[in-house]
Amino acid sequence: MTMHERITKGKLFTDMCEGLPEERLHGKKMMKAFNDTAPDEVEYRAKLISEMLDQGKGCWIEPPFYFCYGKHISIGEGSYVNVNCNFIDDGQITIGKKVMFGPAVTIATVGHPINPQMREYMYTAPVTIEDNCWIGAGTTICPGVAIGENSVIGAGSVVIHDIPANSIAVGNPCRVIREINEHDMEFYFKDRRIDVKDLEDEAKLREVK
Repeated sequence: MTMHERITKGKLFTDMCEGLPEERLHGKKMMKAFNDTAPDEVEYRAKLISEMLDQGKGCWIEPPFYFCYGKHISIGEGSYVNVNCNFIDDGQITIGKKVMFGPAVTIATVGHPINPQMREYMYTAPVTIEDNCWIGAGTTICPGVAIGENSVIGAGSVVIHDIPANSIAVGNPCRVIREINEHDMEFYFKDRRIDVKDLEDEAKLREVK
């Protein structure tokens, strides 16, 4: 079994052989180029994103953005990553369509044994975030976590267990506080009601040049 296979299978590994340092160096060079772009270099940014990771149409990432390899990250169509996010992708990170990340979200797929005599070793466990999730600012998602579709993770949460679909979950450790319900379909924030006519007016504003 190769070291790459050990990583994929979740076995203990070290990462200074089989070209792993070179793979990380290549990814970090791409990352630096991306993070050094000017705000108006939209097409160049999009090109770099497509070369750094597996991304769907309309995916957008705001710099600065940090990762280990890049190539182990898959982001679905229409997803958005805000500033200062850190995706530690020794293992696979799979993100669905139209997922929104607030600033400073960390996704970790790698850990170390608690046994202090074995701390030099690492292991990976993949992270999966399904379609239409919203991950609040400052959230940390730990190795092996899966977050079901449509769910909302409150700002500052530390997610150590799976979160089911259609849930609102917050805290450290992150816990489900309730399911998305009919009230959420009618109100967008506290007592602010979703108004179809108001949204039609908003859509017209987009057409103004």
